[in-house]
Amino acid sequence: MVTLTVNLLVDCINNPTPYLESSHDSSDDIRTEAAHVLSSLSYGSADALKSLLQANAHQAFLYAISTFRPNESNTLRAAFSRALRAISVAIAETVGPSQWGIGLQEHPEDVQNEARMALDFLFEIRALDIFLPLLEDPSPQVNTSIAQLLSSTVRTEYHRLSVSEWLPPHERNKEVKGKRGWEKAGPANSPARQGGWVVRRLVILISRRDVKVQEAALSALASISKDNATVAAKLVGAPYDKLPVLSTVLSLCKSRVIDLQLAACLCATSIVRAGIPPYSLMADPTPAMPIIHVTSALIGSTTESVQTRTRACFILFQLVSDDKDLCQLAYERGSLSKLADAVKSITPSDATEGWDEDEPDSISNLREAAFTTISSLSLFDNDIRSTVTDTLHLIPYIQASLTHHNAGVRYAATQCVRALSRAVSVVRTNIMDTGLGMDVYHKVFCRDGEDRRVLFAASAVICNLLTECSPLRPTLVEQGVVDRLVRLLQSAEPELRLNALLMVDDDPGIQEQAFHVLRHIADDDEGIDMIFREMGADILLQSLSGALESENDDLLRQGVCVLANLANSQSHHLPILSNPRILSSLRACLVDSKVDIRRPAAACVLELIRSNPRSHREIREAGIESTLRNMCDFGGSGGMSRSLSGGSVTGGIAAAGSPTARLFHMGAEDDREVKEKVRDALHWLDRHSHDIG
Repeated sequence: MVTLTVNLLVDCINNPTPYLESSHDSSDDIRTEAAHVLSSLSYGSADALKSLLQANAHQAFLYAISTFRPNESNTLRAAFSRALRAISVAIAETVGPSQWGIGLQEHPEDVQNEARMALDFLFEIRALDIFLPLLEDPSPQVNTSIAQLLSSTVRTEYHRLSVSEWLPPHERNKEVKGKRGWEKAGPANSPARQGGWVVRRLVILISRRDVKVQEAALSALASISKDNATVAAKLVGAPYDKLPVLSTVLSLCKSRVIDLQLAACLCATSIVRAGIPPYSLMADPTPAMPIIHVTSALIGSTTESVQTRTRACFILFQLVSDDKDLCQLAYERGSLSKLADAVKSITPSDATEGWDEDEPDSISNLREAAFTTISSLSLFDNDIRSTVTDTLHLIPYIQASLTHHNAGVRYAATQCVRALSRAVSVVRTNIMDTGLGMDVYHKVFCRDGEDRRVLFAASAVICNLLTECSPLRPTLVEQGVVDRLVRLLQSAEPELRLNALLMVDDDPGIQEQAFHVLRHIADDDEGIDMIFREMGADILLQSLSGALESENDDLLRQGVCVLANLANSQSHHLPILSNPRILSSLRACLVDSKVDIRRPAAACVLELIRSNPRSHREIREAGIESTLRNMCDFGGSGGMSRSLSGGSVTGGIAAAGSPTARLFHMGAEDDREVKEKVRDALHWLDRHSHDIG
């Protein structure tokens, strides 16, 4: 019945004529009402969404929008824009990843597949050509809906690039002609100018006096600039005589309208994290201060809504996540105590069975958000961990949440234990004495049917508890942890297999052994194919990035050797070349590492260039080409390095043979094997550039 109703409504969108005879309404009235009903259905069950997808409701609205007449009524335009937004958001929520927390359980596989294809279609250029120009629509309701669509559907790197590089067809034609030499393409036509057409339009909307429009534009800009260094850098810099966009966004963090405050904080967070290098933030944390101040105040408020406090927690989490200095800054400004108070106000310290059964989802979401941010703040510093355990006494609240009915709460609580268990002193005292470590093992890690994401977090805790210095190691072994880890190696989830291999263990020695095994598996094409197939490119390269950024030379050497072996398979070059973090780390290995690391790094670069004629762009953008030329012509000083900036030089003179000494040496690369590989790489780079040109 639902499917039949949806099909009839979708038909009305573009062909209302059959229904006019039985109605006194006009064609526009029928189409508008159909759009309202379809919008409402998009908020319903998985079955309702499935019916919308099977009826191609999103495509029907896109076609209808593409046929708008110049004199189309504002009511109809607004209704169709809202409906497209509602359906698109429902599709994105189904596909993921979640924007707030870990999100809901996955939908049925058939719905997932339908939604994934629909989301891909929305970011094809033919679809973008239809709905993105509505950002210029004179109706605030229309461009607000499109901005909201972007804020909720742009979730991956592919989405961000598709939107940020998009140009209206007439401008796109100018770009193409300019590249072909028919006319000169000026900076006004460049997609990168001030972040692209969409970004420029959103910045204009931010300057409006309509709060709803501003909020939507800020949220959209946050989604597009997140992890997008190209766009974010444009928003940090000042265009000519104007203030940087970031300054405008930060000023809106002080708005009296709470929703606008939150949207501005989220937008500023995305820009700051992607557009300002960590060392600059460490020297001058001014851009991050308003975000910390506003979010902390909202988290600690007793008058703001639960939803507002939840969003504030997640925004603070996005700001400090995986950044030691920002975590320290937020801790010093009192954020941790505010988060702890939020947890204590909604969680019993002596929880009894079933305490969470009737809890509203909004309260569960706040607890998940608070614990998620606490875990992030605690990830790096022992003093912060001690504050969590000994000053704020949060362990009973964490224990109570490990068995919560909401998977997001269990996940966040387990992540807190993971952060705390990184400190040996905490493992030997609080985690052991309170039974927290064994609680994670029995109540989460060994729980039948546990959510895969929660199980992944628990497996990371178990890795920490299995180190040689952990007093819980013998107990866990006796209680069957090894058999459980072996079973995880058969899991369909690459993240679980990764933890089962202990490649993310906090002990570099364990990681080194794991990468040593992986290096030998990657000794031929069959082994390389198996590694990518079983682990997945994203998880594999994420773990390799961590190894390549390690200060442990043994782990770094094994990591770069694994990467060099993987580079021998040309069919897997694309994920490597499209990963800026990997390429940046590879360049660092060439610049300031020991010779037994430079050799496999040079071999890796050579293979990427020699086997892939199209690799020169990524190699050049990562700074590797200039580094290679410096190594050949002027020695190994490809720029300021980790050794030069972070190391010490006794008496002002580096020890002979050290990386620092090598940087000050202005002759050619001193290792013959490295030098030959670098020269070969430059030969192939020049040859490919000439062939392509």
